Amino acid sequence: MILSEASRRGFRAYTAKHLDDLLRRGGLGDDERLRIRAVATVLPFRTNAYVVDRLIDWAAVPDDPIYRLVFPQEDMLPEADVTRLAGLLRAGAGNAEIQAAANRVRMRLNPHPAGQLDLNVPRVGTEPVPGMQHKYPETVLFFPKQGQTCHAYCTYCFRWAQFIGEPDLKFASDDVDALVRYLKDHPEVTSVLLTGGDPMIMGEPVLRRYLEPLLGIEQLESIRIGTKSLAYWPQRFVSDPDSDDTLRLFASVVDAGKNLAFMAHFSHPRELELPVVEAAVAGITATGAVVRTQAPLIRSINDDPGTWSSMWRRQLTMGMIPYYMFVERDTGPQDYFAVPLARAYEIFRDAYAGVSGLCRTVRGPSMSATPGKVCLDGVAEVAGQKVFVLHLIQARDPELVGRPFFARYDPKAVWLTDLSPAFADRFPFEPAAVAPRRLSA
Repeated sequence: MILSEASRRGFRAYTAKHLDDLLRRGGLGDDERLRIRAVATVLPFRTNAYVVDRLIDWAAVPDDPIYRLVFPQEDMLPEADVTRLAGLLRAGAGNAEIQAAANRVRMRLNPHPAGQLDLNVPRVGTEPVPGMQHKYPETVLFFPKQGQTCHAYCTYCFRWAQFIGEPDLKFASDDVDALVRYLKDHPEVTSVLLTGGDPMIMGEPVLRRYLEPLLGIEQLESIRIGTKSLAYWPQRFVSDPDSDDTLRLFASVVDAGKNLAFMAHFSHPRELELPVVEAAVAGITATGAVVRTQAPLIRSINDDPGTWSSMWRRQLTMGMIPYYMFVERDTGPQDYFAVPLARAYEIFRDAYAGVSGLCRTVRGPSMSATPGKVCLDGVAEVAGQKVFVLHLIQARDPELVGRPFFARYDPKAVWLTDLSPAFADRFPFEPAAVAPRRLSA
């Protein structure tokens, strides 16, 4: 069951076919709406009535942060591409011609960053295991087939390629037996992350089919669920027909001796304001699950310290644990959303300084790059040279975890591949035989 009984749930989804009518609410003109629709032929669009009616301030469009969070903007893509696609829409071109043009743009947007297709897919013998990623020894990511959509899509989502209908770009599997076999063959794996998409798009009976087989695997210490549902559809845990059954399922995971970590994605304080969110968090934490929060730093949405410190404080009072500030990944409209690393560090530092010690569980700014999760610890002057100080929170090579390293200070750098090593001819994660310019992330 995926979003079944939608009328009883009160859930109404909006897709690209509704986009023009929705944009009229913001008073956008004909040409502007056309160009936004052109962007939506490339980047996926989906939202729902809760986001549209209760989270967006339509009087503040186009500057409202939640609007910018879920609605495409015309300058997310190169002007020439938008003009070409808008021309096709204006001329009434056929869907095949529009999609062919859109796909050409998509393939320039690095749809699977950080080696997801080449380096992260596990194999049994020579055969890849569908719907899984195994980047770090302790953790396996599993993409349940029925969970590969969301209640709404974020415009900056690094998993946008999951939603564009291209099978070769999509991770998905409904073979939970294959997952169990893989885990038993790899006793080093102690944590499984169900991800997507959004696993909480699934109804309780389907979610149960994926969770219950994991409870008997002794080596597993934790099960994680990556989700934006608390921000985009908190009713999932309060008033949906299967909300009580879902919470009982969570309790059964905890009763089986597994740490159930609910990895909640909040991008802006407004997503935390409505009482239904507090009720949903209370229901989840009452099962014994732990709610940890994370989000990327996004220009025009949350790129100031006050936004982050207020989010972390509110999350703490609601019983959640601030966990990660990420750097926007090198995929999709990265140029539109990226914040320079130097500024990202300043925002994190100032937000961190404005909260109590209980909020300082948060880590960042962190880049989920090819070698691992690279954390920017600060800017310093060492031996007369201004440098970024970094370390790997997690790494493909466990020997590199926690080891500090340095990069030349670059005020324009937005990603790991923009950086050059300082005091060395290569970064620690680069093979010695490779010339000093870096791995592709």
